Amino acid sequence: MSELAENAPVQEPVRKNKRRRRILIFCVVSLVNVGLLALLLTQLLTPAQHAVPDPLVGHPAPDFSLAMLRLGSGKSSLSLSNFKGKPVVLNFWASWCAPCKEEVPLLESTWKQVQGKDVVFLGVDFQDSNSAGISFLQANSITYPIVLDADGSVAFKYDVISLPQTIFINQHGTVVSRVPRELTPQVLSSNLQLIM
Repeated sequence: MSELAENAPVQEPVRKNKRRRRILIFCVVSLVNVGLLALLLTQLLTPAQHAVPDPLVGHPAPDFSLAMLRLGSGKSSLSLSNFKGKPVVLNFWASWCAPCKEEVPLLESTWKQVQGKDVVFLGVDFQDSNSAGISFLQANSITYPIVLDADGSVAFKYDVISLPQTIFINQHGTVVSRVPRELTPQVLSSNLQLIM
């Protein structure tokens, strides 16, 4: 019995040490997890410093020739090369695209303001029917030239994967910038300054 009495006080500090060790390990693991979570959140919330450059920007704009979207039987075509020496705002849209409907009044009003400044606005109706495109033009009173890219071949050349999308081309025929979303007045104005 005396042996048990002698062992009892020794077991108590051993239990306390094990408990302290477990608490310490738990705290260290928790701190490491909190640190990793903080690192992950800061990386997710910080914009990428080195975004993938647009392969079209800084290169000549691919030329194309498409039929103009217009009422009547006149099927004249229009080529990008018709505007050689002029800055071009090339806007890809479709009648079924909701953001395109929101953006078109801004394009039309800006077009009317800059018409005398030798800049060209050119709309490219992407994979629409002729009648749907014409209805869109009439409903929105669009006056700048529009061509119909019925098979999407021009959009493919310009790597257009979402609508609306606007390409800004300077007077030398070089793509200066691309806006892969609906334009705002500020974005349109700043990109126009790049090409004018």
